[in-house]
Amino acid sequence: MLKENLMEVEKNIALACEKSGRRREDVTLIAVSKTKPVSMLQEIYAEGIRDFGENKVQELAVKYEEMPKDIRWHMIGHLQRNKVKTVIDKSCLIHSVDSYRLAEEINIQAKKKGIIAPILVEVNIAEEESKFGIHREDAIQLVEEIAKLENISVKGLMTIAPYVENPEENRQYFRNIKQLSVDIAEKNIDNVTMHVLSMGMTGDYMVAIEEGATLVRVGTGIFGARSYNKQ
Repeated sequence: MLKENLMEVEKNIALACEKSGRRREDVTLIAVSKTKPVSMLQEIYAEGIRDFGENKVQELAVKYEEMPKDIRWHMIGHLQRNKVKTVIDKSCLIHSVDSYRLAEEINIQAKKKGIIAPILVEVNIAEEESKFGIHREDAIQLVEEIAKLENISVKGLMTIAPYVENPEENRQYFRNIKQLSVDIAEKNIDNVTMHVLSMGMTGDYMVAIEEGATLVRVGTGIFGARSYNKQ
């Protein structure tokens, strides 16, 4: 079943790329594996998926130990400062940086490990009160401040669009954050590249790709509905 789900998602990604005149290799599928058992991850891994996304630090750390080491783990959930040290050398990219204080802690822990931590700045593009992320008008200033930290590299932006029945309703938000990334790129800030745009989930990833997503985060579309009683 998982294989069929994955094939369907891959087909949709290819269609969205074709529709928007993009190359399939310019979009990376992240299999969002939160709450899912390792056995399910192994099944998707066997199909060639190497990018997995987790929301919780502890879950990422456990699966990191149990799964093959060529996996690229993405920390996509809200990250507390006291958990940074656990995930700093296990994740290939931290998607959810929404404050200077969090970036500062990432910088401290990265320095201890002797690494440069790649991060995305999370923008609450729809300004939903229930979501994390900074407001659009504060994004450029935050990027400029974070860029001065020696052991962090700002790779782009991330957003979580509203939950909608019709994915077309989120097109405006994807378009807005794409424009924001262009605006930031044009400032030529040292230590900042805007090559990565993490947006689009199971319900709207095709629209997100059409509007410029380079990373799409698909969980339910691959693994089925979440099961919170299995940790």
